[in-house]
Amino acid sequence: MTAALALSTAEVPAEAATDSAFAEAWKKVAPNIEAPATPMSLMQPRPPTPAAIPSKLTVNFVLPYKSEIANKEVDMVIVPATTGQMGVLPGHVSTIAELKPGVLSVHEGNDITKYFVSSGFAFVHANSIADIVAVEAVPLDQIDPAAVQQGLAEFNAKLGSASTELEKAEAQIGVDVHSALNAALAG
Repeated sequence: MTAALALSTAEVPAEAATDSAFAEAWKKVAPNIEAPATPMSLMQPRPPTPAAIPSKLTVNFVLPYKSEIANKEVDMVIVPATTGQMGVLPGHVSTIAELKPGVLSVHEGNDITKYFVSSGFAFVHANSIADIVAVEAVPLDQIDPAAVQQGLAEFNAKLGSASTELEKAEAQIGVDVHSALNAALAG
């Protein structure tokens, strides 16, 4: 029972933590030098979990070079997790999911915006905020089906003629991404 409590996030304080044991040990070793910051002292406080489930999910969708969606309230997002498609609604349990190449759908009323993502992570927080970080993403309606077919054919040819493990791995990644793009465009 004690081990289960130790793993529960419900008991984690919502206030910033200090590493007092480290600071005390530092004072004994180097009393004239201020203790350096530790990772624990740099952590942000955990946001409070709301008492009631909000009606909307707040989504942040970022790429290395821009923020695609910032603090937008939506009804649901569906992310292409490595474990399968994952729907996220307001009140979803805290989760970290690795993304695979596939379609990210943002549902806002009757409007659905779809993006093709190459990879990344989705961080779902208990306070109904979802942070989605992708390496590359493009709106699905901006993808050229002919270019996808051409790329798939080229990477299949490279895979067939690859002679080193590196060439095989690079070609397989290209085949996987273009196959996922093709599947996304098909439906």
